[in-house]
Amino acid sequence: MVFHYPNGHPSHYNEASKQKMQGKDKSINFANRGMRFEDAINQSNDYYRNHNLAVIHKKPIPLQIVKVDYPKRSAAVIREAYFKEASTTDYNGVYKGYYLDFEAKETKNKTSFPLKNFHEHQIAHMEKCMEQDGLCFVLLWFSSLKRCFFLDSKQLVYYWRNKENQKKSMPITTIEKNAIEIQPKIAPRIPYLEAVDQYLQAKEKN
Repeated sequence: MVFHYPNGHPSHYNEASKQKMQGKDKSINFANRGMRFEDAINQSNDYYRNHNLAVIHKKPIPLQIVKVDYPKRSAAVIREAYFKEASTTDYNGVYKGYYLDFEAKETKNKTSFPLKNFHEHQIAHMEKCMEQDGLCFVLLWFSSLKRCFFLDSKQLVYYWRNKENQKKSMPITTIEKNAIEIQPKIAPRIPYLEAVDQYLQAKEKN
């Protein structure tokens, strides 16, 4: 499958990427259950909606399909598509009257989180949301360490925009100091709303 970004250049999807798109990539296990981080968040969102705790969804990818094959009458295979516009963040929704907007990222690194995982348009989107008093954050998953963190977007933006910071990654020690660690469990898989509550309580005290 070939995807083209808004600038017209094709993205280079290899076979591994194709399998991941089809949900067959199990190279990254979640809590030793063979589950990808994104799947765990999606299941958590299902749990929150089913229990009337929050309404949060994964944003659809804006695609323009230009080539489709029909190997069978009952099946269609997308061969080529274009991203209509640059994506912003992965998830948004409402919780206790707050607008939530967040991104989910993962890394195999053990000592730091690569900043290349984030893009300028995502940072700019977070800044715009925060200007409107939206609650923005990122969920960081260290797959090798099986550790998950809730990091306020203000911390990420500050680190990203800091011209004096010449590093290309955020040390895990910095994340441990400024983020809230989330302990994965059975239901919801990623109880990130607990971290949101903890963040809001600390914000009220300040």
